[in-house]
Amino acid sequence: MSKATTTTKPVASLSNSLSGILFRLLALTIIDAFALWFIYVSIGDGGVGTFLAIAMIVITIGINVIFLYEKLYPLRWLSPGLALMILMVLYPVGFTTYTAFTNYGTGHLLTKPQAIQQLEKELYVPEGGVQYKWTAFRSDDGDFLLWVIPPDGEPLLMAPGKIIDPASVNAGDLDKDGIPKEIPGYTRLNRISSVKYLSDLSNLEFGTGEQTAVVKSLDAAAPLQQKYVYDADRDVLVDQETGTEYSPVEGVFTAEDGTALRPGFYVVIGSDNFDRLFRSPAFRGPFIRIFIWTIVFAALSVLLTFIIGLLFAIVYNDPTMPYRKIIRSLLLISYAIPPFISVMMWRGLLNPSLGVISLNIAKIFGSAPAWFADPTWAKIGILLIQTWLGFPYMMLICTGALQTIPGDLYEAADVDGASIWQQFRHITLPLLLVAVGPLLIGSFAFNFNNFTVIDVYNQGGPPIPNSPTQAGHTDILITYIFRLAFASGRGVDYAYGSAITIVIFVVLTAIVLAQFRFTKTWEEISENV
Repeated sequence: MSKATTTTKPVASLSNSLSGILFRLLALTIIDAFALWFIYVSIGDGGVGTFLAIAMIVITIGINVIFLYEKLYPLRWLSPGLALMILMVLYPVGFTTYTAFTNYGTGHLLTKPQAIQQLEKELYVPEGGVQYKWTAFRSDDGDFLLWVIPPDGEPLLMAPGKIIDPASVNAGDLDKDGIPKEIPGYTRLNRISSVKYLSDLSNLEFGTGEQTAVVKSLDAAAPLQQKYVYDADRDVLVDQETGTEYSPVEGVFTAEDGTALRPGFYVVIGSDNFDRLFRSPAFRGPFIRIFIWTIVFAALSVLLTFIIGLLFAIVYNDPTMPYRKIIRSLLLISYAIPPFISVMMWRGLLNPSLGVISLNIAKIFGSAPAWFADPTWAKIGILLIQTWLGFPYMMLICTGALQTIPGDLYEAADVDGASIWQQFRHITLPLLLVAVGPLLIGSFAFNFNNFTVIDVYNQGGPPIPNSPTQAGHTDILITYIFRLAFASGRGVDYAYGSAITIVIFVVLTAIVLAQFRFTKTWEEISENV
């Protein structure tokens, strides 16, 4: 008992020592300073940054509590992992869920203040406004002067926000067009040079009061005025040119006649995205066919890779097999190559005109399968590639699991006269599934959303005839939904994509839980602990 006491005392004294406390406070000060800066910048950006700032606030408070409260000492070692879990897992999940209930997407990517700010930048030429011809002068410091010539009246020399007396800047004589030949300290811009600075010039308002000019084009400048003004009390945008008022309706400032202003802003719209998802004929059209193929693809991918991987694992688990370590290493090559490279390689091998596999099949059988045009052969080609990509992983986990099975079980089976098949069926396979069962379910979940192989192989093709959306025979749920939400020609629709993602998550969770329950994986594992 006394030894245990003497062992824990140094730890307590070290954590409560003056140097330890000072070091802890210094570290927390640095962390808090960085967090405050990050939170300030994120909130300043508005919109998405606000949610990121909230996540950072939660993380910062948690770290401070853990390191200042002695009873939470064990959590100090876990705090980096907990912080990353909140930032990399919980925050994306929470933000995706929030986005699914908004209209966030093309045309609605800004917050309401940002949208108002953009709309208030629009200008118009008031009735009776003067159109000026202009010539710009630029100093070495990047300052501009604008010489404007109205249709009637005297020319004016303008700077941003003021009118300048030409004599005060020693403007030179006028040329035949009535433009100063030179202004000391400034370079006169010709038409070609003006094109270079046209964007900078158009963002400046020259002159003051009623004598103002904003560059509209190379040929004209005009006294432009702000077109839209936001009335915060009534929450409307007023068009100063026509007097029309626009009220916010589901993230768009809309007039009574239905005219809408762009850009809009994102707002919470409730379950509209989910209603649109389940009621849309475009989604329901080929959905059932694609959903069934998704399950078949995921299940066959796991089954084929497991069978072949287990076969190699059993064969090369025999210690008498020569060169087994070298052969095992060579069999891992396909697992080491990035999937998109492997798929592109297989596309070349299956090419009907130049592919080695297709050409040799054509020599033997007279013609090669239509690997990309025929729906059935396209699916076979994808399963072939997925088997090539996945069997090394299954071989690895099966090899490890086989080596954990006690050898005396097989010796006892030999004594009882069990055949090799009986030993495999009643000893090897049950004990193997206890170890690799959760990994098989995880592999199913991975292949359920295996975007890379499907998209790179044939982009989900060949197309399904008469489908109301871009859908293909080899599309799985994730590739079909990606095209539906992000490649439908209407711009990106993050909110709709988020809603569909949640539905996929729920469906996949239900399938995985059903697999766990059916295989009794959790129960079997707990029984062997």
